[in-house]
Amino acid sequence: MPPSRSPRSSPAATLSRTRILEVARTLLLAYGFNALTMDDLARELGMSKKTLYVHFPSKNALAEAILDGIGKSIRTRLEAVLSHPEFTFAQKLCGVIDVVGSVLGKVSPATFRDLQRNAPHLYQKIEAIRQKNIPFVIGSLIRTGIAEGMVRPEIDPAFAAEFWLQAIRGLIQPDILDRTQLTPKQTLGKSIHLFFNGLLTPAGRKDYEHHIVSREKPAAS
Repeated sequence: MPPSRSPRSSPAATLSRTRILEVARTLLLAYGFNALTMDDLARELGMSKKTLYVHFPSKNALAEAILDGIGKSIRTRLEAVLSHPEFTFAQKLCGVIDVVGSVLGKVSPATFRDLQRNAPHLYQKIEAIRQKNIPFVIGSLIRTGIAEGMVRPEIDPAFAAEFWLQAIRGLIQPDILDRTQLTPKQTLGKSIHLFFNGLLTPAGRKDYEHHIVSREKPAAS
């Protein structure tokens, strides 16, 4: 006789947990931690709050699971872009922008402020995700760019990656977003453009601008 499965490990439970995370992630990124309540979430999902608590014992636990999932997803997608054997430096750079931009595009500036004020432990988790991914991504891009003759060879990849980490960390601060009146996604795009145009050789700038123009052209109907 096969061993019985616990409710949390059954296919139905896994499906329910996945659905909870998907809906909660949308609400958290759009409205912030304070606006996300277990009552509203249970109502949105059409399930009892008791069932919700079977999967996640608290709103904090749910929010932490959401951020952990986002961090793992971003890392997996970034690694796929950076390790693609046929992508050039410019294509990898544009791919990184697309991956990170697709996440930041779902986050309202108010969400960062809300997390900073009402859930600083979660804001620190976001900081940890940045700390883990940014040096890896920027360092990899710069090394690829140098190898292809697209980034100036005297650039120190480790220092440039740390420089970018500190710059973007400051620019995504809620107070700075208020002053610039930019969304997190817009801030990313402007920052990447400014940063890499200072690192690229003339050939690198030409290739990058070519790919940017190609990405922005409307698809043929």
